[in-house]
Amino acid sequence: MHIVVGVGRIPADTAAIRFAAREASSRGRVVRVVHAFAGPADAGYGPARRLASRMVDEAVAIAQRSTPGAGARGQLVDGPPGRVLPALSRQAELLVVGGLRPDLVTRSQCPVAVARVQSTPSGPVTAAVDASPWAVPVLRFAAAAAARREVALHVLHVTGPGRETGGARLLDEVLAQVPEAAGARRRVVAGIPASALITASRRAGLLVLGPRSTAPAGRLGSVATEVVRFGACPAVLVSGARIPARRVARQLPGSPVTH
Repeated sequence: MHIVVGVGRIPADTAAIRFAAREASSRGRVVRVVHAFAGPADAGYGPARRLASRMVDEAVAIAQRSTPGAGARGQLVDGPPGRVLPALSRQAELLVVGGLRPDLVTRSQCPVAVARVQSTPSGPVTAAVDASPWAVPVLRFAAAAAARREVALHVLHVTGPGRETGGARLLDEVLAQVPEAAGARRRVVAGIPASALITASRRAGLLVLGPRSTAPAGRLGSVATEVVRFGACPAVLVSGARIPARRVARQLPGSPVTH
């Protein structure tokens, strides 16, 4: 297993390359820098392919410079990103991209990180937890990330005004299923989910959430879309075709989802 980072342009994807290198180093994995070459099938080794190959080499160098000792290798794969990256995600622990691609998130077989902020924000790992099937996987991912980074773990639930008590019970229910999250700081916020999560991202080093709740299959939820586009820190969408088989927390009547 390895970390895959999809590279389309430099310097636009530099933040994603650096994020992937740090993640790979912290996990003891190799980062696989991939460019999906969507040029003509008969491009052979023409100028466009040579340019793409040089970009991959540059991305590998960025990964190695940003995280000394990080193992990195580059690969040029024929095909469009929407087909190449989901296929590679089957053997990956994490897929990293530099911009929002809903098709990649919903088709990926592993969690997807979107890292577009050039600076490296410090702060806790914040898990956005709701009553969807993604609550426990999100919290597990966040707890592991906080442990690797040696930072605090915050668990956030966004609910409607006057429903804070129900939100606190929901957090208790989810946290009881993730022992490794013991000691996490809990917060229940009444407000608009996307706005609350974007605000939380300004104080976080990493935001972890599910990709959708009520959105139709194959579509990214509107809250997740807004948070990834406007959040102030990298975000991980605990996505993948391995969708939890059942709801891990009961839906509280009138309680808005956080993604």
